[in-house]
Amino acid sequence: MKDVILNESDELVMKLLHYFITEEAYTPIVLHGVQNEIWLENLEEEYKVVRIVSNYIHNDEQFQYDLFKTNHVLKKIKKKTFTFGLQTLSIFVNLGDNVNAIKEQTDFGKVSCIEINTIEELEKNTFLSKYFPKVKEESDFKEKGLELFMKLTGDINKKSEEEATRNENVFAKKTPVVTYVLLAINALIFLLARMDSSIVNDLLLISKEHIGTDYYRLFTGFFLHYNLWHFLCNAYALYIIGSQLESFLGRGRYLFVYLVSGFTGSLLSMTFMGDNGASLGASGAVFGLLGSLLYFGYYYRVYLGTVVKSQIVPLILLNLVIGFMIPGIDNGAHIGGLIGGVLGTIAVGIKYKSTTFEKINGMIVLGLYTAFLLFLAFVGL
Repeated sequence: MKDVILNESDELVMKLLHYFITEEAYTPIVLHGVQNEIWLENLEEEYKVVRIVSNYIHNDEQFQYDLFKTNHVLKKIKKKTFTFGLQTLSIFVNLGDNVNAIKEQTDFGKVSCIEINTIEELEKNTFLSKYFPKVKEESDFKEKGLELFMKLTGDINKKSEEEATRNENVFAKKTPVVTYVLLAINALIFLLARMDSSIVNDLLLISKEHIGTDYYRLFTGFFLHYNLWHFLCNAYALYIIGSQLESFLGRGRYLFVYLVSGFTGSLLSMTFMGDNGASLGASGAVFGLLGSLLYFGYYYRVYLGTVVKSQIVPLILLNLVIGFMIPGIDNGAHIGGLIGGVLGTIAVGIKYKSTTFEKINGMIVLGLYTAFLLFLAFVGL
């Protein structure tokens, strides 16, 4: 093992790859047709994409072509990840002496380029140290040769396996127990209301003039439905969206988001309907689930970016437009629930993604939003 010596360029690439994956939580991007370069992404960092380019670039013309190719690939990544600004760092480890452009300019639009040819340059590069201050410390190993290679590849594989296990845990299909219970409660109340219409009068969410002290109506109202078609539409949407979201968030977080969405939808509905209107139905809570799915998709947009852009956003917009165009549809509940679903999800957090600081801020904003809706519903402007 001591007789094996790594090529310095290969060692440099391995150390960079090791640092960005194990210390900065970047993950590899699989790109077809790309050779001698490694693409990494972490959409939570300032530099969301990092390229490690080992391909030999002889002159400025080849460098400009590389820049053109990079921007072309970035456009595809933007569409897939539903990301507008994609700040990128290209690290070149094999530039020829005739490449002068990178010496004269570091930033090329959204792409920043630096040249690092040796291990010593890695430790001394001021640009890299500014944005990734731990790179020098975390790239210093006592191992040499094959022992170093085995350590670096072992650490990278371990980190990749941990990330794969997390993703599998999040996206693995689970039995949507809470969704089934919610559907059963909606069905039971619908049947009871058909058998005894007084139940509707006792539980129906009504205007602020008549609600009195029956504040429970703010919750019971989104378990009631006007007729069979109303019930079936909401039940189908709850099953399709809810069963998927429950799997992503977990049962406790999911139930919290559903109840918060229904509650905030009820409050804004009261504001919109005026003194003589009445509102009922699970659509406010369902819109909250859509908002929650939208927020979840933002964090996992590498996997769900296409779905968010082509399905979730159009579905939300279409239903809101329909709600404004057709009389009798309670868009106040839809909008209130949608916002409540997003804020409720920020408050409970996304597994493996949200920080405690983000969740605390989410809970504070959710509290302020709810207090504002309570003021609008019961006091008014």
